[in-house]
Amino acid sequence: MIGGVHHVALAVADLDEAVDRWARQFGLTVRDRDLATARLACDDEPYCLELLAGRQPGLHHVGWELARGITLEDARAHLAAAHPSAAAERHDGSLWTTDPDGNCIELLPYLAPASRLVAHARPAAPGSHAGHPRKLGHVNFLTGALGEQLRFYGEVLGMRVTDWLGDGGVWLHTGTDHHVMALIDKPPAHFHHLAFDVVDIGQMRMALDHLGRDGRWLGWGPVRHGVGGNIASYVRIVEEECFVELYCDMEQLQADHQPRRWPDDRFSSNTWGQLPPRSYFRFDEAAIESERESLEMLGIPLSEPVA
Repeated sequence: MIGGVHHVALAVADLDEAVDRWARQFGLTVRDRDLATARLACDDEPYCLELLAGRQPGLHHVGWELARGITLEDARAHLAAAHPSAAAERHDGSLWTTDPDGNCIELLPYLAPASRLVAHARPAAPGSHAGHPRKLGHVNFLTGALGEQLRFYGEVLGMRVTDWLGDGGVWLHTGTDHHVMALIDKPPAHFHHLAFDVVDIGQMRMALDHLGRDGRWLGWGPVRHGVGGNIASYVRIVEEECFVELYCDMEQLQADHQPRRWPDDRFSSNTWGQLPPRSYFRFDEAAIESERESLEMLGIPLSEPVA
């Protein structure tokens, strides 16, 4: 039923500040905005990031585009039959529902691209920045209800399992990219990251240099994942309590792909070296300070989270 990820919507404390920050730091183009909402794009897509003012900062919802040939009414009927507790409401040309963890989901109708030419052969969108990401590629969630979440995104929304990491993580795809979503068994439930695809590690280097000069730091990376194969760097976003992953070189799946179960070890997570620090799965002040000041590397262990 799902064709791919359409956008991530984040609530922000200060819309003007957030629009400037996301555009300047990640090379996104502002498509449109008013006093309450701003929409930004990576390349020539309608938008990939929606910023909403006047709410507690953090994830507001993830927008998913329906597969070609699936209408909103098809999706509504399917949801009613397959998952009656996730009743979908229609509003402003899309459907709204929630997953078992309570994360809000917007289902949008399929929109044919303006051009099917490869990206470098299409005319540039107005206002595009040099060095912008190629697309919003995937999202990742922490969860304490892995089985329920997997059943919802797999059996109800139609995503397909690509790989398992032991029994504690599952990666899902809708197309040829290795994953469009990952679910990690690390409660409490929390949106972990949105991921921007860059051309190669050279573009990633330039982006990380730019972000470092602007006060950003990496929670983990650069790494080479075993699961997914991509080179990835995870930039801590303190303001909206998430990470941005910059990635390239993701595994492309064959039509007859069969799910694999990777051992839950260092090599599966990072063929180049270390597992992530404990702070990588947390969003509290102690975790942020630990990363900012490299306290774990200085031998100062991360304290347990406050209940």
